[in-house]
This record gives sequence, C-alpha cells and structure tokens, in this order.
Amino acid sequence: MSDSDGFTMPARSTPTRRNVIGTAGAVACGAALAGCGTGEPAPASVPPGVKGQVIAKVADVPVGGGTVIHKWKIVIAQPTSGVFKAFSASCPHRGCAVSRPADGLIRCPCHGSEFDATSGKCLKGPAGAPLVEFPLKVEGDGIVML
Repeated sequence: MSDSDGFTMPARSTPTRRNVIGTAGAVACGAALAGCGTGEPAPASVPPGVKGQVIAKVADVPVGGGTVIHKWKIVIAQPTSGVFKAFSASCPHRGCAVSRPADGLIRCPCHGSEFDATSGKCLKGPAGAPLVEFPLKVEGDGIVML
C-alpha cells in the first residue's frame, strides 16, 4: 500500500519475540521504580475474609502477651493494658509461623528472629524486616480487623 508521497505501509506489524520481551522488561522496571518513589511502605491489607470480622475476644489476649490466630495467620498482642496490635504471623525471613507474644516480644521459633510486640520492628535477626501490621479496633469485648 502506498500514499501520494511514495511511502509504503507494511501489510501488518507482527511483534517479534525481542519486542515483546523488551516491552515487558520496560513495564516491569517502571512498576518497580514507581513502587520505590515515595519511600513509604505500601499499606497493609488484612488477609482475605477477615476484614470486619471479630477475630479474638479481648479476654483471650493477655496484657504483656498475646495470641496467634492460625486460621488467618495473624498474631494479636496486648503490650500494655487496653492497647491491642495485630501483625502477620509469618516471619519475613522465611515465612515460618511466629509464636504467641510473651514478655513484649514475638519470636520466630525457626531461626530465632525477635520482634517488638508494640511495633512489629525486628529486634534480632536473621529477619531484616518488621512484621506487617494490620489495622484493628476493639468493639465491646471483640477485636475486629479493619
């Protein structure tokens, strides 16, 4: 096909394997860089099916300790009276299930990592990242995931 200037249009444009891989790589790099732009961690979302659910009773979470909700892989801590915190029960090092909080710490039995029960911050490695924190609220005698 040609126009009045003598330019010939190709019959069709079929992407080559090189073009497809190059485009996919550029998109992946762009997405990675976009995620690094703010320096802020992405907001944590609760595991599917738990949002709005009462996952524990206040009486089941001792002050200075806590409990693990294995069904949803969530650990609930009450570091001080009336203050409740929810974190992922999966250690960021290798994904092992953490133990219930005790003495202000959440421990990973697999490799010895320790986390602060108030903030989820890693206090002792090998884990290099904190536990993911989930939003919650207390309604009456129940702890509800937001």
